[in-house]
Amino acid sequence: MCRQGLVVLAGGVGAARFLGGLVRVAPPETVTAVVNTGDDIELHGLTVCPDLDIIVYTLAGIVDADRAWGIGGDTWNGLSMLEKLGHDTWFRLGDRDLAVHIHRTERLRQGHTLEQVTEEIRTALGVPIRVVPMTNAPVRTHIETDDGVLPFQEYFVQRGARDTVRRVIFRGIEQAAPAPSALEAIRSARAVLIAPSNPFVSIGPILSLPGMRDAVARTRAPVAAVSPIIAGSAVKGPAARMLESLGHDVSVLGVARLYRDLVDVMVMDRQDRALQPGVEELGMRAVVADTLLATPEKKRRLAKTVLAALEGVT
Repeated sequence: MCRQGLVVLAGGVGAARFLGGLVRVAPPETVTAVVNTGDDIELHGLTVCPDLDIIVYTLAGIVDADRAWGIGGDTWNGLSMLEKLGHDTWFRLGDRDLAVHIHRTERLRQGHTLEQVTEEIRTALGVPIRVVPMTNAPVRTHIETDDGVLPFQEYFVQRGARDTVRRVIFRGIEQAAPAPSALEAIRSARAVLIAPSNPFVSIGPILSLPGMRDAVARTRAPVAAVSPIIAGSAVKGPAARMLESLGHDVSVLGVARLYRDLVDVMVMDRQDRALQPGVEELGMRAVVADTLLATPEKKRRLAKTVLAALEGVT
């Protein structure tokens, strides 16, 4: 089997930014992003796929740079009218964003798979890499809190991720199967990368699909992960608070332990250099780098560092 592709397990803003650097150092046509769909939500009769859209919009060069989600320069007329008609509008959807969701929902209702529709959208928007949903089946992440079990977007967007997370639940995961092209990409990969994404709600749903974690564990390709935690904090999102409330070290060590049966190389920020020996005791090679994806050049350098670290790993 010819092993040429790079597979990135991805979800959220950190993954989108990392992929933005990767396409500057690797041929984009060799990159496949396998993207979390546990965050998906049905709103106003539409299927909304936030992680797929963040990655597609970012790589298409149209993402709202200030928000890191949605489409830059979008207008909000549709949402304003929905609000006047009495609808909840806590989940913000711009007009051009709505057009994507209308297209996706219509095509799904016509019998096309989410994988097929995602390919249509990424092609229409000129995204140079392959973007694959983790599954074609509906899987929905729910968060158990002290106030009960909440759908992920209610916890994350409506309530601002302020609740203490007691458990993460993936409803529908037992009946779901990985998207066929996702598994094939992993089987034929020359390297598998785990993006600097939340390990519980961005990477967790992907690896929890029946057969997916085993496929990553069994691949002959080297596997690298980039820690989303820097000096005890998450750059964006609730990953640090989740690590704490779910009983893990709030550090690169906590993340590394979650991936210890999968990962050959753990990439950690230079601020965490003192933890390098602890990571290596887990049987991984620990690589220290600047992992804060603040500029295009830093994104490019980190991607280059990750790929260089995988050279020679067998």
